[in-house]
Amino acid sequence: MKGIIEVPDGFVFLLDKPLGWTSFDIVKKIRNTLRIKKVGHAGTLDPLASGLMIVCSGKATKQIESFMSTKKEYTGTFFIGATTPSYDGEKEVDAIFPIDHITSERVLEIAHGFLGKQEQVPPIFSAIKVDGKRLYKLARSGAEVEIMPRPVEIFELEITRFELPEIDFRVVVSKGTYIRSLAFDFGKRLESGAYLKSLRRTKSGEFNVDQALTIEEWLPIGRTLAEQKID
Repeated sequence: MKGIIEVPDGFVFLLDKPLGWTSFDIVKKIRNTLRIKKVGHAGTLDPLASGLMIVCSGKATKQIESFMSTKKEYTGTFFIGATTPSYDGEKEVDAIFPIDHITSERVLEIAHGFLGKQEQVPPIFSAIKVDGKRLYKLARSGAEVEIMPRPVEIFELEITRFELPEIDFRVVVSKGTYIRSLAFDFGKRLESGAYLKSLRRTKSGEFNVDQALTIEEWLPIGRTLAEQKID
């Protein structure tokens, strides 16, 4: 069945997360529909991002770490010439930068320069914990926090549209890579600024978003599974 993989005493669900939903919203909906507690996802998507989420139930939750460790593919849009504190459209623009000097040739050169293993600083508005507290909570409290860079790898970065102030892209990255940070860093290398305007996860490991179910498509299936008392 599309979007559903049955394993012993559990299921793996491939879902197409809509804009506006948090990853926890997806997990909560599945948990409540199936009427079980053991549900988890294999990789967070921000509310302003859409696309493939792998959600596991029952004993399939033991596979979450292996799903999380795989490569991820995203498509999206960088907005060039401005930055926001969240590195995406969640927060208001806090600075404007020139873009007249930017050429398509320079953009392609910059994109190529991002390939390979590197250290990346996560956004301050993220769920990473520092001293036991989420970064986004510390950011909202106004606390000053030193964010340590983390090792990531960018396998592919393709520019698919160049129409300033927007640049569309397709990128394949390792676990733990923040595309919002990539947008911010891309802007700096262009001697300008940038933030992530839109993002969609299209692949996670061997799975493609084309295989996924929308929440509306999944709900009747989930209710049937609940009636069958699936663990």
